[in-house]
Amino acid sequence: MEENNKSKPQIADEKFDMSAIDRTFTNYKRGQIFDGVVVIKHDDGCIFNIGGKNDAYLPKEEVDDYDNLKIGDRFKVLITNNKTDDGMLIVSKSMADGIAIATQNANRLKLGSKFTFVVTNADRQGLYSKLGEYSVFVPIAEISHTTKDVRRTVGKQFEAVATEIDKDKKSIIASIKLLEDKIKETNETLFWNSIFINKVVRGKVKKILPFGAFVDVGGVDCFIHISNMSYSRIGKPDEVIKEGQEYNFKVIEVDRENKKVALSLKALQESPRLLAIKELHVGAIYKGVVVKILQFGAIIKLENGATGLLHIKNATEANNKQIYEIVKLDQQVEVEVLSKDEEEERVSFKLVSTH
Repeated sequence: MEENNKSKPQIADEKFDMSAIDRTFTNYKRGQIFDGVVVIKHDDGCIFNIGGKNDAYLPKEEVDDYDNLKIGDRFKVLITNNKTDDGMLIVSKSMADGIAIATQNANRLKLGSKFTFVVTNADRQGLYSKLGEYSVFVPIAEISHTTKDVRRTVGKQFEAVATEIDKDKKSIIASIKLLEDKIKETNETLFWNSIFINKVVRGKVKKILPFGAFVDVGGVDCFIHISNMSYSRIGKPDEVIKEGQEYNFKVIEVDRENKKVALSLKALQESPRLLAIKELHVGAIYKGVVVKILQFGAIIKLENGATGLLHIKNATEANNKQIYEIVKLDQQVEVEVLSKDEEEERVSFKLVSTH
């Protein structure tokens, strides 16, 4: 009896290790993608089994054609960080489909290809993002010329070109600066092929100086001198223009060799001289003053500011008279408008009387 008792193995008291059992199940994390199957369908969504100890809930709006969804249908879903009131994981089919499409697009990328991405993180090393299953990295030296604080790029969309692609590791290294340089080069070529004197262009004031301002026209820096901003006398450019504002300008000089373009605001405005000429009527008589004596006539300035020529032949019928014998400098006169040319800003007068 004693031998039989000794031959029986002694069984120690054992307890179930629930934590060890839990570790045999999948740990679900936000952003993970799983294959699964529809097991129960409701009006507002379906129960979706993705393996492990918990089923997930797939809302109706996550499926394009929910009415035709059937129990047993299989597809990929993405785990969100949300749960139902019952503690069930919520999954997204649309987000999983978006990642699949983005991954396909990333697979088709070639070196030098252009693509868009949204920055998810940024530090002193550069910008980080995802393109489907691919990681995207833009080194700090390849960030935009205009970016001063990388922290402000998070959540913003950028365009870049792929400079390195590792499809095994699913990683892309890209450059924003290289793309900007290519765009700038293309814009400059288009600009110099299309610019000409008297062309009206739209430009943004970049920097104001005491004597003028630099204006960005299609990515090319042009310049406007203070003398070409207004017919009125101004002391500072910012009396007429403001940094960051856009205006229409007229091109008045083009130097292709030195890549310089001069602009004018004044050239798009009607001069005070022209406005005064427009007020005149041919055949009407106006009061004026002699402001200049010439060999063949005199320049008369009317009360409204218009000036014109009083030719000697229109000042007297005598053939042997000089203009200085008929009118004097600063003399008050009355003249009749014989003709006016608004395009050339010219007026001709006939002397009616002197005072």
